[in-house]
Amino acid sequence: MSRSAEHRPSRRHVVMGALALGAAAGAPGIAQAATPTAPRAAARAALYANPLVPRRADPHIVKHTDGYYYIVYTTNWTGNTIGFARSRDRLTWTFVRIHTLPVSGLERTWAPEFFVDDGGSVNIVVSLDTASTPASIFRPHLLTATDASLSSWTTPTPLRGLDTSNFIDTFVVRHAGQYHAFTKQETTKYIEHATANSLGGPYTFRGTGDWAGWGSRREGPALVRLDNGGWRIYFDGYTEQKYYYSDSLDGFRTWTPIRELPGLTGFARHFTVLKETV
Repeated sequence: MSRSAEHRPSRRHVVMGALALGAAAGAPGIAQAATPTAPRAAARAALYANPLVPRRADPHIVKHTDGYYYIVYTTNWTGNTIGFARSRDRLTWTFVRIHTLPVSGLERTWAPEFFVDDGGSVNIVVSLDTASTPASIFRPHLLTATDASLSSWTTPTPLRGLDTSNFIDTFVVRHAGQYHAFTKQETTKYIEHATANSLGGPYTFRGTGDWAGWGSRREGPALVRLDNGGWRIYFDGYTEQKYYYSDSLDGFRTWTPIRELPGLTGFARHFTVLKETV
């Protein structure tokens, strides 16, 4: 298939990633760069290490209206909770709370992802494995903050259209009046693409299998808008121990060939990205 032209981001922006470091460090942290060519993170692991969550972090970062940066993260391999921490400067982080999801029979709670809608509502999409589904089958669920302190949340509800198969690491963006979900099909190990007119769905799949040419055994997709209106996706090639990115300039229809992310490939695992103007 054809590929859109690659875009190199302006230095007017800083890309920050809340990341789960590789086996050498085994902790979440923050990496920061003006371009994809950041200094090698492995040589600076001590600066990034964050003792809040020792492992299985899957952190997602967002800047809230109170001026704090928040991360939401996976608390354990099994269980029914997600965790929150916050920071003013992205360097010193404070534990905020553990939130228990009131879902009957909930066995595993993985990869919570923030999504701030156009109207300002703060949402989380999280993958849930319950006793009512076959073993190791995950369904993306949506919960919405009911107060400005992010301390109270709605009961999780399934994302319609994504609740009939096995999906994790669901990352949602808003583009051209629609919600676009990029999600890992946990059975086939491909990152797939679905759209909806409402955040809660129903979602219709636009790209399945190896639709974008990224290959299989990919996870943890995270997207940012580029200066020229296109989009960049970052994802973890976890079996290869490499981190990749790819660009689309035509509304997610075609993508550039994947490239390794210098400085973090081979070191970081499953991160999300926040782009800010400085």
